[in-house]
Amino acid sequence: MIQKIYILFLLLSTVVFAQQKRVTTSVDSTKVKIGAQINLTLKTTVDTLSKVAFPEGKLFGRLEVLESYPTDTIKENDKYQLIKKYGLTQFDSGKYTIPSLQVIINAKGYPTDSVLVEILPVVVDTLKQHMYDIKDISTVPNDYSYWWIILLIVIGVAGLGYLIYYFIKRNKKPVEEEIVYASPIEKATAHLKSLEKKSLVERGEVKEYYSELTTIARTYIEEAIEIPAMESTTDELIAAFKIAVVKKKLSLSEESIKNLEKVLKQADLVKFAKSKPLEFEIADDKIKIEKTIYKIHQSIPEVVEEEEDLIDSEAIKAKILKRKKTRQRNIIILSTVGVILLSLGILVAVKGFDFLKDNIIGHPTKELLEGEWVSSEYGNPAIIIETPKVLKRMDVSKMMGKELGELANMQMFGYGSMMDDYYIAIMTTNFKKEVKVDLNQAFEGSLKMMEANGAQNILVKQNEFSTPEGVNGLRAYGTMSILDKLTKKSRKAFYEAIYFAQEGGLQQIVVMHEEGDEVANQITERILNSVELAKLKQ
Repeated sequence: MIQKIYILFLLLSTVVFAQQKRVTTSVDSTKVKIGAQINLTLKTTVDTLSKVAFPEGKLFGRLEVLESYPTDTIKENDKYQLIKKYGLTQFDSGKYTIPSLQVIINAKGYPTDSVLVEILPVVVDTLKQHMYDIKDISTVPNDYSYWWIILLIVIGVAGLGYLIYYFIKRNKKPVEEEIVYASPIEKATAHLKSLEKKSLVERGEVKEYYSELTTIARTYIEEAIEIPAMESTTDELIAAFKIAVVKKKLSLSEESIKNLEKVLKQADLVKFAKSKPLEFEIADDKIKIEKTIYKIHQSIPEVVEEEEDLIDSEAIKAKILKRKKTRQRNIIILSTVGVILLSLGILVAVKGFDFLKDNIIGHPTKELLEGEWVSSEYGNPAIIIETPKVLKRMDVSKMMGKELGELANMQMFGYGSMMDDYYIAIMTTNFKKEVKVDLNQAFEGSLKMMEANGAQNILVKQNEFSTPEGVNGLRAYGTMSILDKLTKKSRKAFYEAIYFAQEGGLQQIVVMHEEGDEVANQITERILNSVELAKLKQ
């Protein structure tokens, strides 16, 4: 019912009714030279509680608005006379029309009178003017401030290089020593002596000392007992070591195993919990490792058992290998993500976020712009127009009803909705009775329909619009907030509406998209540049 009422309002609002003149229009001169200023004055008289909004914009028709002066107010008894002045100019000679503008008084629009002005050319006598040679082209110093972009790229690449170096160093296997030892015990003994000569404890490098001490022990166990000691946690190593003691029938006491476990856990505390053992504890741990290694060496029988006796150890080894591969995969994933994020950051810094959104992330309106466009004819009087999608016919018969159908024939075609990324609607009206169509009133009706569909805080600007064939119409544009009544979400939108009047016919085009969408602006420009109008078919 609401839509039906607003369509009725739209139809009736196009008919001009006689009404008292509320706004007077005047100019200080109708003939000026190129570049000279024409002063346009609008006057209206209202009561003290009225709210008045004068038109704003950079262009009034084809005349440029140099300045919009503050509104003067003159009190006349219980009323106010409001005087609004504009400074207009044009830099091409010819005859121009200051179009009828819209003054909003208490939310109702009142049109001003259109005024014909003439811009006179300036006659130049070239015989009396001094002639000068054309100057050479001057070079302008490059003032682009790109140093911060270069700095960002250098920092990003350096950070990425360090990240890669860190992971490579962390996962790099120790280089095998050039010295070839006769046996694991000989190698462990030599490394223990070398560790003592480094004096790490004396220099306070306790963490490095325990790291090397446990590495010596783990390397010996891995080579002598053949269990994966280097990649195992302390608990995993002790568990595998106990299994190996049983399987290999090593004559090793429980105390030796406990001593090995204590030193390994002490080393874990030093490395990960930043524990600081006393000097006598450090010395005692070294002695425990030396004794454990020596006792393991003594307990190993000369004949090594068959490989199948180490099934449990192999299972642990497989588990450790799987964990190692998982860690390497995670490192690769993190490095890849880091490189992608860094690349995107550099791209945004150099090209801007809009470039990233349009070419990498994806942009819905860009897909419309770059897709296959369709040129078609809609309605009566027909509008021939090119659009990114075929416009679908909308059924307005049920909304119009019998009484509205007797007044006019209306056809409507559209794509999308007011809440979509891009919305376009075309409406043509064929009046059955002779009426004089007022485009300003037609636009007023469109505003009411927009408000009925959730539009709020509508800002309006108006000027003339001409087709390539020279047909003049009204162009209205601005911004609004659109509230989705179902989700209660609101978004800022830009709209543009074009209106043409023929004898007994009205043609309207409305486009709408998200405010600030430059791609959508290109779509709108292409659509409006393609508009062709056909005459009313009886």
